[in-house]
Amino acid sequence: MGNYTGGLSERKKLILKAVVEAHIEGGEPVGSKYIVQSNLLSCSSATIRNEMAELEQLGYLEQPHTSAGRVPSELGYRFYVDSLVEQYANTTRDIVRINQLLKAKMSELDQILETASKLASSLTNYTGIAIKPKVSSVTMAKFELVSIDNRNFAMVMITSGGTVKTKKVKTPAAYSPDALARLSELINSQICGLGADMITLPIIMQLENDMAENAFLVNPAIKAVYEVMNELDGGELRYSGLNRLLDYPEYSDTQHLSNLLGTLENQDEILELVSDPQSDEINVLIGSESPVKVMNNSALVFKPIKKNGRTVGVIGVIGPRRMDYKKVLKTIVEIGVSISNMIDGERALKQGEDNGGDDNG
Repeated sequence: MGNYTGGLSERKKLILKAVVEAHIEGGEPVGSKYIVQSNLLSCSSATIRNEMAELEQLGYLEQPHTSAGRVPSELGYRFYVDSLVEQYANTTRDIVRINQLLKAKMSELDQILETASKLASSLTNYTGIAIKPKVSSVTMAKFELVSIDNRNFAMVMITSGGTVKTKKVKTPAAYSPDALARLSELINSQICGLGADMITLPIIMQLENDMAENAFLVNPAIKAVYEVMNELDGGELRYSGLNRLLDYPEYSDTQHLSNLLGTLENQDEILELVSDPQSDEINVLIGSESPVKVMNNSALVFKPIKKNGRTVGVIGVIGPRRMDYKKVLKTIVEIGVSISNMIDGERALKQGEDNGGDDNG
């Protein structure tokens, strides 16, 4: 996140904070009369009007109509998120609820992420998202080739992340057990550790050369490797509470809503966006800060979930640009912490089980 802290007096900061929070709550432009009545500042209505006009000139506020009050600009929201949001913890009741719901689904990360998405949506009243991000480069740690008959074999592929995939491979001609053993040896020595973009034509040609009269086994085997890598590279987006968008007037334009829903359904742009987060903690993209054009009137808040230093998922929410950032930030952080604690606890438990046989006491 950026850091727009320079140039604003404490009075301007208080006024901007009041305008942002009033607009988040009511959705209407905010006038100087509201600031005066809120008793936040002991100064005249004229002084507040002047300060709001200066905030508008500086780009922190916008005036949608000449006679109306002001609304926060994108810069105003960004300053609020970076400098004015009061960080405070969830209540004990919220934390207990988060932990109970996530523990019920602890066995599978996919289920944990889906539950987290539903939880984020229900706690914030925005659309929850859960993402298995695109992997920049899937690599294989080991191949095992198992003969089915002399025209078919199974390729068991174990990724560097521990995922196991099996593909049945049909060969254009009959092969011998020795030929399959040789192919297994060559693929393990030359393909392990390479991403799909690194398995080049010269490598394939070298494999064919090394296989000599059994070169016909190479192409179907490499094709199976590519298919599995592309499968694992894909990423997946799930969302909860999509209908909650209809609660906000920002999405009353059916064309705009249709475009946003189309992007969510298409997945690619959002997956690309969250697969390369700016921060390992929490990311906030407000309006045009997102490269996804249909998000110009929206905000996306998300947090990567790490396991062994690798991003294994992302949880977050999508809502209008005037979302309640205080509530959203504390909720996403707390859900992320709960998932991380479960992953760490599960890993510690497995390590304890693995070491149990060494305990002679």
